[in-house]
Amino acid sequence: MTETTDAPETPETAKLGRRNERILMWAVGAYIVILSALMLVRGVSITPDVLLVAFGLAAVLLGRGRLFLRDWIPFIGLFFAYELMRGYADNIGLAVHVTDVLALERTLFFGNLPTQVLQDALHPATGPDVLASVATVFYFLHFPLPIAVGFFLWLRRRRVYYDFVAALILLAMAGFVTYVLLPVAPPWWAAEHGYLPGPDGLPAIAYLKAQGFDQLAGLFGFQGNYIYSYTVYDINPNQVAAFPSLHAGFPFLGFLFARRAFGRVGWVLLAYSVCVWFSIVYLADHYVVDIIGGLLYASAAYWAVIHAPGWFRRAVDDAADDELEAGVEAVEAGDRGALARLGRRIRWTIVAQGLVVAALGGALAYWMNTTGGLGGGSTALYLLPWLAILGGLWRSAAGLLSR
Repeated sequence: MTETTDAPETPETAKLGRRNERILMWAVGAYIVILSALMLVRGVSITPDVLLVAFGLAAVLLGRGRLFLRDWIPFIGLFFAYELMRGYADNIGLAVHVTDVLALERTLFFGNLPTQVLQDALHPATGPDVLASVATVFYFLHFPLPIAVGFFLWLRRRRVYYDFVAALILLAMAGFVTYVLLPVAPPWWAAEHGYLPGPDGLPAIAYLKAQGFDQLAGLFGFQGNYIYSYTVYDINPNQVAAFPSLHAGFPFLGFLFARRAFGRVGWVLLAYSVCVWFSIVYLADHYVVDIIGGLLYASAAYWAVIHAPGWFRRAVDDAADDELEAGVEAVEAGDRGALARLGRRIRWTIVAQGLVVAALGGALAYWMNTTGGLGGGSTALYLLPWLAILGGLWRSAAGLLSR
């Protein structure tokens, strides 16, 4: 029996590989667009937790199910942990900044408030506001978009994906620290609390997101039947976390990495980012000052990861796992059995250990929430069960493709 070897790559097979890569990318892009459109039309909340399930199914169909779990479970856990901590930030009790931010916004725009200018010019006095509905869609896509960018990077530039995850976590944590030390009220909060009175004594601006959502519900007929998930948007909300705007920072960070990985195609994300920035100002969710802060924070996170010291780069390389990366590259080059030949296996002991720790953390979090034990969810101790959940998930992920 003779041993077979892989045929050398020819210009024809290289061209075929590039064509297949483009087809795959377009197919995944179409999958994301169609899925998001169906979710919107059917009244399903377009949140990361829902989208991740869809991406996981796509990974399984592409033959990378275990690799998806191994690479994404830590990211998913840290992403949701940020949402928990963001809500905890306003429990510290520091003074909320309102008038000083308003003054800075007006100084930048020669005495004008951009939200008020846009609403005065574009918001109809009566009847539907189509722009509010469109802006609301962009608002709700702000969290899923980084995950979609991450999925594209994971498919075609897996090593860059790990840099992106590191930068996204750094950006989120920097935002959290700022929310603790500098709680800033958004425009709608200032208006509702009497800081933006109009000539008639009523608020000079309106919070248009509710109107935009109601119009979408009426258009597609899902009033009262909206399928939503509070996992992201309302797990622990913080109404005074306006600066920096991660609604602005997340898509801009996605643009920076997409441009680096995919060249000119990445510039599409800059156009998308501009639409998000306009939307959050028009809806009264953020000041322009908040957007500027989000862009500066995102740029700093990108620079810090790309130009990180050697020890940090080695840590990211270890997480990516050079051997797995070589296997992924071989699969992309046409060697479909490369990952299987690595001999990686599931170490059920490690997976079980992680799941037990995560379950204990979840039980403790539930107990603190329902009984108020150990101070409930209003103390720093509430972070401990979530650290157990994250650590357990990370441990389980490590056992999925173990040497």
